[in-house]
Amino acid sequence: MTAISRSAKHAASEAPKGPDSLEPAPIRAVVPFEQFYRRELKPVIGLAYALSGSRSAAEDLAQEAFLAAHNAWDRVSLYEKPEAWVRRVVANKSVSLFRRKMREAKALAQMKPESSYLPRIPAEDDEFWKAVRALPKRQSQAIALHYLEDMSVAEIADVLECAPGTVKVHLHKGRHRLADRLGIEASAEVGEAS
Repeated sequence: MTAISRSAKHAASEAPKGPDSLEPAPIRAVVPFEQFYRRELKPVIGLAYALSGSRSAAEDLAQEAFLAAHNAWDRVSLYEKPEAWVRRVVANKSVSLFRRKMREAKALAQMKPESSYLPRIPAEDDEFWKAVRALPKRQSQAIALHYLEDMSVAEIADVLECAPGTVKVHLHKGRHRLADRLGIEASAEVGEAS
């Protein structure tokens, strides 16, 4: 055998097989999706985690990729490497996720939220509001709405969905408990509600 014929024979054995060659590509056995999923799930989640940095995002990305593969399994299963297709979907989706998070972060940064949404309560009132929070629920709600929001008895009744007389009872009992806790006279410091 001459060097030229050996070289031609070697080149022919290296040529790709398939639709563009004279020899047909070997027929692959189609793997059922469930088997493919069980085999590839863990490494695909690992890839998604490496790309996203988040365990929950990794699981979501992997599930989205496998869902896409399942929906197109008739076509994807015929690919030479369906596992590569799933990984490409994960990679593309992780880039989309990253871009979406960056857009969200920029939007939040542009909103320039106020430094605090909390009402300004002087430090000397801390003890009073701590005592208010220690009251029974309805009494603390009535006191807070009356003194912080400056609501009338009728307005508090609307908010708490109760009768104005009930609000008056809650305010009265709340004032007396606060007075006891704070060591002050109920009518002098806390006042009466209208």
